[in-house]
Amino acid sequence: MKTGLVRGFLSVGIWTLISRVSGFVRDILMAAWLGTGPVAEAFLIALSLPNMFRRFFAEGAFNTAFVPIFSKKLEDRENAGRFAAEAFSGLFMTVLILSAVAMIFMPALVWLMASGFQGDERFALAVEYGRITFPYILLISMASMISGVLNANGRFTAAAAAPVLLNLLFIVAMGLGRWRGWDLGLTLAWATPVTGISQLALVWWDAHRTGWTFRPRRPRLSPDMRHLLAVALPAAFAGGVVQLNLLIGRQVGSRFEGAIAWLSYSDRLYQLPLGVVGAAVAVVLLPELARRLRAEDHAGGQSAFSRATEFGLFLTLPSAFGIAIIAEPIVSTLFQRGEFTAHDTIQTARALVVYALGLPAFVLQKILQPLYFAREDTKTPFRYAAHSMVVNAAVAFGLMPLIGFLAAAIGTTAAAWIMVAQLWWGTRGMGPAARADQRLRRTAPRLVLAAVLMAVALWFLRDWVAISGIARVPGLAILVFGGAAIYFALSFATGAYRLSDLKAAVRRSR
Repeated sequence: MKTGLVRGFLSVGIWTLISRVSGFVRDILMAAWLGTGPVAEAFLIALSLPNMFRRFFAEGAFNTAFVPIFSKKLEDRENAGRFAAEAFSGLFMTVLILSAVAMIFMPALVWLMASGFQGDERFALAVEYGRITFPYILLISMASMISGVLNANGRFTAAAAAPVLLNLLFIVAMGLGRWRGWDLGLTLAWATPVTGISQLALVWWDAHRTGWTFRPRRPRLSPDMRHLLAVALPAAFAGGVVQLNLLIGRQVGSRFEGAIAWLSYSDRLYQLPLGVVGAAVAVVLLPELARRLRAEDHAGGQSAFSRATEFGLFLTLPSAFGIAIIAEPIVSTLFQRGEFTAHDTIQTARALVVYALGLPAFVLQKILQPLYFAREDTKTPFRYAAHSMVVNAAVAFGLMPLIGFLAAAIGTTAAAWIMVAQLWWGTRGMGPAARADQRLRRTAPRLVLAAVLMAVALWFLRDWVAISGIARVPGLAILVFGGAAIYFALSFATGAYRLSDLKAAVRRSR
């Protein structure tokens, strides 16, 4: 039975929210116990290495090519199962070889990620941690591929819940390490592959009990695999460009002591709404659009795209405006304790404001890209991503001598908006499925108005909380829940979104 589109968004979104909240607990402990010092920065770079390749191989190139093809084969389960097994074996062998090579050349990888570490203790630490953490890519890549199978079958819960295990295991590892007096950097590094094993086990078992069992076998280059490679390779280049954008930011940050941590913590904060909304929409929308296009259901495709955009804007716009207004209280309340100082708070908040301004663009990218991927067009997004990378590099390195580490965040945000503009312009020839329907054209301006009015009200509420002497935690709660209440009231008052629409969308199956 098909899962409702918005119900799928909510299922993925709720689990992603739990993941982000548990991630905040993890980051709060890391900030308090490690601060922004050499061990923290070295571990953050080491962890970003397998995550970068994971997004490049599994969640990026591979799944964007695999999911639409697999979705179209689901009418013949035996054929779909054969294709999925071949894809699993091919991905396993590719990432296994990559892992072996990366561990040998880890010093070169660390230099490519953070050349500013060269010559101080952070470099040696990052190399040591990197060799321990890198096998995580093999485990999480296979988990991501199995998650794609589950998502295409309308099963979202296990795949969305898997990242919660990562955060919980990190929290347990840090607590145990703190209690036992272990080196926390090494503790976190060794915990990383353990989290990969747990996530792979969870999604493998969920797939197995629904009839999809995966074991690595000798890869074979069948016609289906050739087709997959033909679609995946351009996506791999596009994914590589996205990761180069992140690489640019880390290279800039590595030249300023503490900046890797400031950028990382601010990135984690804006990733909360991005993960909850953007990832939920993208995960559910891609297989949905692929099914609609296969059935030549243009009206259904337009409705799916428009509801995804509406849902994304409804939650992303207030998040962007709200985070920008209360960035410093957020960072102070969550992180400023132990080794994380008031200076760290100010610098992290500055980066967070810049990232918040790009939040709608990051989410709109995730909504627009499935329009291309569902048509097995990965070349066009690659071309657009390359243009955006040039913008990012020019802005980040050009502004670095003038404004320091903040240039990295500005470059990322500018590149995101350039990417959205290109993706939107490129949909002109895609027909009705890539056009906003009448309801979206009516609601979008009202959503913007409600978010702007909320931001003005939140500005005054922030000042009132600051002068009233309220403690940090209740003060932040007043700002967050007060801002949310104001926004929801305004969005319903202006007719931007009706409560009946939300309830109907959750109940309705497509």
